[in-house]
Amino acid sequence: MADLVCELFEPIQEGTLVDATFGGGGHSLRLRQVIAPHVRIMGIDRDPAVGERAAALGIEFILGNFADLDSLMSAAGVESLAGVLFDFGLSSDQLDQPGRGFSYHRNGPLDMRMDPRSGLTADQVVNVWDYQRLSRVIFEYGEEPSSRRIARAIVASRPLADTLALAEVVAEAVPAALRRRGHPARRTFQAIRIAVNDELAAVRTGLEAALGRLEEGGRCVAISYHSLEDRLVKQRFARGVRDCVCLPGLPVCGCGLTAELRPLLRGAARPGPAEVELNRRARSARLRAVEKLAA
Repeated sequence: MADLVCELFEPIQEGTLVDATFGGGGHSLRLRQVIAPHVRIMGIDRDPAVGERAAALGIEFILGNFADLDSLMSAAGVESLAGVLFDFGLSSDQLDQPGRGFSYHRNGPLDMRMDPRSGLTADQVVNVWDYQRLSRVIFEYGEEPSSRRIARAIVASRPLADTLALAEVVAEAVPAALRRRGHPARRTFQAIRIAVNDELAAVRTGLEAALGRLEEGGRCVAISYHSLEDRLVKQRFARGVRDCVCLPGLPVCGCGLTAELRPLLRGAARPGPAEVELNRRARSARLRAVEKLAA
């Protein structure tokens, strides 16, 4: 959805724009073509391998988690932001590297850490967490209806050594009628990855920090790939666009509520058929965007 991202940020004439999920750098490169040289573009990513790519592309880069956006910007001497872009989830590079352990199609270690320096790994989740905790995570983060069956199968099959072993156990635990809805391990791998990287907490904190740092007229664009992320974005943006909710006819507002954000799109934008044809991973993308009304 790079064309729409560029279109939404094109009105920015000056200031700093942060690509908070730099990944492969595709969005930053496109944005540089559209809004440079008047706008400073900075990339953030928690994956150390991304830093070398950013340097090669000539993009200013900060190693860190976008959940720490406030402290990262303070350390960089940046007070306010003209724009923030979030492209949540995995980058294609991470998914395509078997050694990172994200893919249920390729054999690799049970890792799934976006930041290889962090502590918790998928191996600990799969081989150490008890049945109750594992079942709850698969249900809540994967929205998997067969979470209990899958958790029981994982515990009974321990120790599991790699991603293909885990994918096989999950596939066998899922009822045959549900195996036709894409790969049966997709939801479970998503759930474990979210737990390992504490992704939903990062979305909440990062969004709040971004909106707090936006200057008047600044824009925030967020691309989500599953309903849990998108729900958090939708709810936070919706709170920001709410204005006075007092009953009509009152002489004076008693609620004190004023909108801080203006929606730039009606609902969520989705990729078109041509883009999905080129990149099947884009088929679940949902893009939402807002503009800051008052700093």
